[in-house]
Amino acid sequence: MNQTISWKQSAVLASRSLNLVSDETINQVLLALADEAIAQTEVILIENTKDLTAMDKTNPMHDRLLLNKERIEGIAADIRNVASLPSPLGKLLMETKRPNGMLISKISVPFGVVGIIYEARPNVSFDVFSLCLKSGNACVLKGGTDAHNSNSAIVKVIQSVLVKFGLDKNIVTLLPAGREATAELMSAVGFVDVIIPRGGKGLIDFVRDNSKVPVIETGAGICHTYFDEFGDVGKGIKIIFNAKTRRVSVCNSLDCLVIHEKRLADLPSLCEKLVEKNVIIYADVKAFTFLNGKYPNHLLQKATEKSYGTEFLDYKMAVKTVESIEEAVDHIAKYSSKHSECIVSENKQHISFFDKVVDAACVYTNVSTAFTDGAQFGLGAEIGISTQKLHARGPMGLEELCSYKWIIKGDGQVRV
Repeated sequence: MNQTISWKQSAVLASRSLNLVSDETINQVLLALADEAIAQTEVILIENTKDLTAMDKTNPMHDRLLLNKERIEGIAADIRNVASLPSPLGKLLMETKRPNGMLISKISVPFGVVGIIYEARPNVSFDVFSLCLKSGNACVLKGGTDAHNSNSAIVKVIQSVLVKFGLDKNIVTLLPAGREATAELMSAVGFVDVIIPRGGKGLIDFVRDNSKVPVIETGAGICHTYFDEFGDVGKGIKIIFNAKTRRVSVCNSLDCLVIHEKRLADLPSLCEKLVEKNVIIYADVKAFTFLNGKYPNHLLQKATEKSYGTEFLDYKMAVKTVESIEEAVDHIAKYSSKHSECIVSENKQHISFFDKVVDAACVYTNVSTAFTDGAQFGLGAEIGISTQKLHARGPMGLEELCSYKWIIKGDGQVRV
């Protein structure tokens, strides 16, 4: 008589089965999934519309929730790209032969079962699955209630492809909507090897503070751009506009412009293009003085303490004036989430100082922080942006979804 087993047991069994699946088969599955995602676009969009209808269009999360034909084509292209990447598994990381003849090897292996807790971003369901499959991991998905219809449709498409290839459909599991499932996932010690939260600071803090399963912190981005005393205005205009407005709902978007007081006369020029996107600026006293009358009054407000250290995820930006690069770094250290920080400068000494002293996963010089993701780093894609220092930091690609184990071979050696 067959007994019903839990999703936790099913996920573990599925992860074990993956150890025997060749990289060639995994690539075939991914390519087939990319084709099926395109074929099932209409079905996915019908379910996505249900989710979108229930969300206020003014909610910054609306853009993250939105799927359309172009975005699904982009998702399919990303899946194909993951298939083209070399497998991260079975890599010989180290090898040594001991005096007694033992051969010791350090080999890359999957985590096993990866849990993902994420907000209203249904594309994550495809992204996480493709990265986990390529790295030999089963995945357990706990998406936000706002995207449950979209996620359910996507997982059905994924599981249909797995079944066609004779693989265990429980290689991907979508948990029910609601807090109970989240609590169960965070308590799944012995079944789930690691949990990766993807979302805002509130979600990440909640998972870190309550999970019994190890957590890799990702996502929350309170990002700064420091326009130095020796910054180039032309570069600054492009970088600030792109970092702030390219996609305001993502974790690498600009939240605070820090500017040297000697360059305040250039502040109106640096902010001029932001008017095109109706960006609200929260300026400190000095910055407000230079922007007043040169930036639209309805978009200009005086900053408060709450203006700093806020991940806006909206068309909003704080401005902080500093007297030195040291003060700029101190401000960043106080309010940063250690995600992505940028300096705009032509001074090599200042750039070197910024690179060495700023504590963040990604430190940019004269480059928009919008580039912080796996595809832009040549990693193919990423499961998240790690803001911690244990195991992985910055964009987490395939290699960061692996652990390692030691393989020891001998010929009857015993220890005295």
